[in-house]
Amino acid sequence: MTPRVRFAPSPTGRLHIGNIRTAVLNWLFARKHGGSFMLRLDDTDLVRSTEEFAAAIRTDLEWLGLGWDSEERQSLRTDRYDAAAAKLKAAGLLYPCFETEEELDRRRKRQLAMHKPPIYDRAALKLSADEVADKIAGGAQPYWRFRLPNSDGPRSLAPEHAACTWADLIHGYKTVDLGSLSDPVLIRADGSYLYTFTSVVDDIEFGITHIVRGEDHVTNTGVQIAIFEALGGTAPAFGHHSLLVGGDGQALSKRLGALSVQSFRDEGFEPMAVLSHAALVGTAYAIEPHAKREDLIAMLDFDKISTAPARFDVDDLKGLNAKLLHMLDYDAVADRLAALGVGGGDAFWQAVRGNLTVLSDAAHWWRAATGDVATKIEDAALCAKAAELLPPEPWSEATWGEWTAAIKAATGAKGRALFHPLRLALTGEEAGPELKTLLPFIGRERALARLTRG
Repeated sequence: MTPRVRFAPSPTGRLHIGNIRTAVLNWLFARKHGGSFMLRLDDTDLVRSTEEFAAAIRTDLEWLGLGWDSEERQSLRTDRYDAAAAKLKAAGLLYPCFETEEELDRRRKRQLAMHKPPIYDRAALKLSADEVADKIAGGAQPYWRFRLPNSDGPRSLAPEHAACTWADLIHGYKTVDLGSLSDPVLIRADGSYLYTFTSVVDDIEFGITHIVRGEDHVTNTGVQIAIFEALGGTAPAFGHHSLLVGGDGQALSKRLGALSVQSFRDEGFEPMAVLSHAALVGTAYAIEPHAKREDLIAMLDFDKISTAPARFDVDDLKGLNAKLLHMLDYDAVADRLAALGVGGGDAFWQAVRGNLTVLSDAAHWWRAATGDVATKIEDAALCAKAAELLPPEPWSEATWGEWTAAIKAATGAKGRALFHPLRLALTGEEAGPELKTLLPFIGRERALARLTRG
């Protein structure tokens, strides 16, 4: 079977690291097995869905290199949902309800007080056709629930234990007891459809073969398998990956807005660093940077994904980004360095890449080497003697060693007492690239001016 998977974000906000982990796993699976990857915008929430967010989703996926083979929008498929709903209504599996939220809340509290599970009591199923018609004629707008297959025949309203079991791609066998759940609402009183329903209709009609998503959807999966069967469809294979927690072990859910893909892009992270982290976090693999998507495709293995919560810390991502930059050749970044105003070619890149966290840091070091920077004279006498001993140009990497040896011989300074004042005077920084590689870019004129400043 050729896999067909989908990534189905709602365009109601920015994609965050949790979304992207789901997208990455689906994309890698499709590419590894020669399948197709669909972008499906689940935009039935017409109030919160916007074109701005839809465009941002596409931009984020493109930045990460997660190209899609087709795109669909749920807002354009209402006629298909109408037809599927009519089929369930005709089968007696979708029934109208009229309770208000206040009424439902009172019932739940009463059930809890009686030590009963707070699930919907199917009171609406006791209404006759005439009673339903009278309510609608009186202006009541029904919402519609799907009757779960968890009772003994159509006349029995009491839910019983009904195990829905599937072979999960990540967890092994998973079971949801449909008898412990309320009949889910599929259509709101305003006539709009809920994701639980529209997703199933789409997955059937688009031939989705595998669904990989967060483990917070496990209960939804049990319900949706029942809807697949009610509509005469075959449920895809399901896999549920663990959710992300912060470095402190606490849920990330309330902080995901600050971990958007756009924020990563704005902070200068490399797309392959974000992609590598999303693909490898929570797996048996070490989280290491990979410069090629093909490497991550080859590594995808659902058996390697842990069922324990996956830890995400933005500091880890920063470290991963730095490692990725440190391994990149000059040709891979030449155009972007030029756009940042960084010169010096491969020699400068080799000099500074080991000190970069994000690529824009290279511009800082280019300014430190060639610009008018604020330096500091820590030891005036040492710097004055160093200025006297500056050798003539041209300079090479050997110049630093020869020059500092001469200063040491003349002043007796060594170790930190020698090197720290020189670094502060030449760059204004406490640490940075090796000065043997940076000094030729500073040049004699600038070095002399900085050593004698103040």
